[in-house]
Amino acid sequence: MKEITFTNVLGLDFYPPKPAVKEVPDWYKKTLEYVDDQGKKVSLSGEPSSTIKKCIPVFDAMTAGYILYTQVDVQITEVENMPYYTWAGQDAISFHPVAQAPLHPNVNEMPYPKWNNPYAIKTAPGYSTLFIPPMHNPNGMFTVLPGLVDTDTYKAPVNFPFTLNDVKWEGLIPAGTPM
Repeated sequence: MKEITFTNVLGLDFYPPKPAVKEVPDWYKKTLEYVDDQGKKVSLSGEPSSTIKKCIPVFDAMTAGYILYTQVDVQITEVENMPYYTWAGQDAISFHPVAQAPLHPNVNEMPYPKWNNPYAIKTAPGYSTLFIPPMHNPNGMFTVLPGLVDTDTYKAPVNFPFTLNDVKWEGLIPAGTPM
C-alpha cells in the first residue's frame, strides 16, 4: 500500500484525520447480521436472511480511506433569507460565488461555502486523492461536493466546498463533524 501523509500547515489540530474504519456509523454497528436475528437460514420464499451488515462491498466502502473533520463549531442562522455562518478561532469557512458553478446540481442560489482544511495531503507519485462525503454516514446538515486532487504534486491544503442540505436550516455544526 502506498503511504498518505497529512501535514498540518495552519497549526490547528483539534480533530486530526482518522482512518475511516474508526468512524463506522452507529446505525451499522447496531444492525443485526441476520433478519430478526434468525441466523444463517433461507426463508421459505428462498430469500436469504442476511442483512446489509453481511454485505462486504458496503463495509469496504464505509471503511475505505480517511475521514477529515470540521475543526471548530460553526453556528448557522438565517439573516435576510440567507444562511449566515459564525465561528470562533481559525478561518473555518470561505465562499465561492454562485457564478462559479451556476448549473451544478446542488446549486441553491446561495454562495458555496467551503471548509478551510488545515492539512496538506501528500500521496506517492502517480496517486491522487478522491474527496467524497463519508459513505453511508451522512451528517444530515451539509454535503461536501466531491473532487479529485493530484495530491502527489499539489502542495497546499485542499478546501472542501459544500452545500447545506436545507438552506433554511439553523443550528450548530459541531467541531469534529466528519466531512
